[in-house]
Amino acid sequence: MNTFALVSTVMTPHDQLVTVNPEENLLKVKDIFDAHKFHHIPVVHFRDIVGIVSKTDFMFFLGGASLYEEDRFDNDSRLKRAQVKDIMTKGLGKLEPDDRINVALEVFCTNRFHALPVVKDGELVGILTPFDIMRHMLDEKPKAPHMVYEPE
Repeated sequence: MNTFALVSTVMTPHDQLVTVNPEENLLKVKDIFDAHKFHHIPVVHFRDIVGIVSKTDFMFFLGGASLYEEDRFDNDSRLKRAQVKDIMTKGLGKLEPDDRINVALEVFCTNRFHALPVVKDGELVGILTPFDIMRHMLDEKPKAPHMVYEPE
């Protein structure tokens, strides 16, 4: 893998993302996580990235104290009343599509992030996760196929 390639070559592009806005309730977040295998949902206001909700943030909310005492044991009610902005992470690391993959890897390793929004002119154009990089590596064809071990 060429780690000097552009982030845009391995990121998940905007048209393949599922996003939420900050005012949506957490029942929508639950539905998204139940329907998909990914672990991060970008939070956008129009196309501006304002936060991210991780599956960990969401599970912590489910297991934590309610914002509303009367809803403590009624998750559906809690999820309808709480909003994305209540649990989203706001301080985000971000990449540009023209950043290099090695820069992204350094950010992932240094900060222990699991997802980085990719922005251009302030607008969300994609997201990059370590999984995106691994998937790209697995899809790569070897330059010298005869050097690849094949079981007999």
